[in-house]
Amino acid sequence: MQVTFLGTGSAMPMGDRFQAGILVQEDGRTVLIDCGSGVLHRLEQSGVGYEAVSTVLLTHHHLDHVADLLPLMKARWLAGEEHLEIVGPQGTKALVDDLLSVFEYMDGRLDLQVREVVPDDTVSVAGFDVSTYETRHSLPCLAYRFDDRFTFSGDSEAFTGLANFADGCAIFAHDCSFPDDVDVSNHPTPSDLGRALADVELGRLYLTHLYPHTQGRHEEMRRSIATHFDGDVRFAEDLQRVTIES
Repeated sequence: MQVTFLGTGSAMPMGDRFQAGILVQEDGRTVLIDCGSGVLHRLEQSGVGYEAVSTVLLTHHHLDHVADLLPLMKARWLAGEEHLEIVGPQGTKALVDDLLSVFEYMDGRLDLQVREVVPDDTVSVAGFDVSTYETRHSLPCLAYRFDDRFTFSGDSEAFTGLANFADGCAIFAHDCSFPDDVDVSNHPTPSDLGRALADVELGRLYLTHLYPHTQGRHEEMRRSIATHFDGDVRFAEDLQRVTIES
């Protein structure tokens, strides 16, 4: 399995970090998790291209996770691609319908299939078996686990339930939006994340969804996590590709 971090930034993107997007590939199967602003360009820069993405899996519907969804539809239509499947939590169909009601000329351009999934389930997405778990965010959001190899938190506070959902996984990509001195809800600080992960086993932890507040403070944030969690902690970077063995 290959995981490519396309966008590791947030609603306040930085020049080197676009908004949320992660590509998961294995044996000819491809799924794009989230599609924030800049992800369409990162797909091209990654060498994969939007033509290869026929399935999008949304964690939730905040703008920094869906902003490039309609541009992806248009790019696929102009490239002669005929199909796109969009999978996400409750409300995903309404989101897509609303987008198409604003940009009516895109309605009917693709064979568009929209599917909604619920927490605490295992579903087939682009040929992958994906488990779902509800996170703690300001609107409904799902974390996704691909077998014992890759888990993505989506946007969430840090809490033991989500940590246990990822327990035993080779790679866990978790929202870590701010350093400890920022008073925040709906996202974790490093200390919060370290405490939540204290009793779980992970191959590697990648921190993502980084706000500009984290610039120049990576080592400080890593030390805060390490106070409670002794695993391998890394900061995800745009276009970084990680290979996970079976």
